[in-house]
Amino acid sequence: MDLSGKNILVTGGSRGIGRGCALELAKAGANVAVNYHSSSEAAAEVVKEIESLGQKGLALQADVSNQESVEQMVARVAEAWGSLNGYVSNAVYSDREKMVDADMDGFRRTVDVSMWGAFYGVRAASQQMIKQKSGGAITVVSSPHSVIPFPGAMAYNMAKAAIDQMARTAAIELAEHKIRVNIMHPGWIDTPGERKFFSEEELAAGAGNIPWNRLGTPEEIGRAIAFTLSPDADYMTGSTLLMDGGISLPWWAAMRQKVEE
Repeated sequence: MDLSGKNILVTGGSRGIGRGCALELAKAGANVAVNYHSSSEAAAEVVKEIESLGQKGLALQADVSNQESVEQMVARVAEAWGSLNGYVSNAVYSDREKMVDADMDGFRRTVDVSMWGAFYGVRAASQQMIKQKSGGAITVVSSPHSVIPFPGAMAYNMAKAAIDQMARTAAIELAEHKIRVNIMHPGWIDTPGERKFFSEEELAAGAGNIPWNRLGTPEEIGRAIAFTLSPDADYMTGSTLLMDGGISLPWWAAMRQKVEE
């Protein structure tokens, strides 16, 4: 996967999957702009690591739920490096409560960041790439939540289902401009964000219930995303790449395996 000379923006790039993605893109030769909301120190550390790999790095603060801020962020990358060749929509927010008990501020914030934020970014990045007339690639980080109705996560489920359809529609609309749009479905990944909902003991126990018997890593997801953005994936658009250690396999298959053992 050779991304030499490519300029790529990763939203939510200071931690977790975004951080893993930013570093794997840099390892593949790309210059990487790292968007963050409030983790300025973490973003600066990621930029430092990108630069240690011999690539250009740029930390950009923006709340992706604000359309104007997203458009300005995309413009800054193009101004700084001359072009934007790749975009990773990764920034997310999620509160977990049952619908009937949900705090509506948190519910709306989840949708605003996870759905509208993804749309604003894909739209702004596409507009910049069309202006450049040299094609491009966009990867939208979604989730198996888009198809599996996990209880207690309605706002997140809704947002992820929406951005899957958004990305597929964008893939059709942007094909004439040679801009590819694909979707990444990570499974249960070992990130700081998971500690918002689970203790270390719960994560360890949950990992044992995954067919592959462990949580995934941000670096693994980052390498898969690097592939989707690379010339190696030139014939891939409108596709959904699932990387989840088998967690989406039928529950009865896993149960039968345990019984047989």
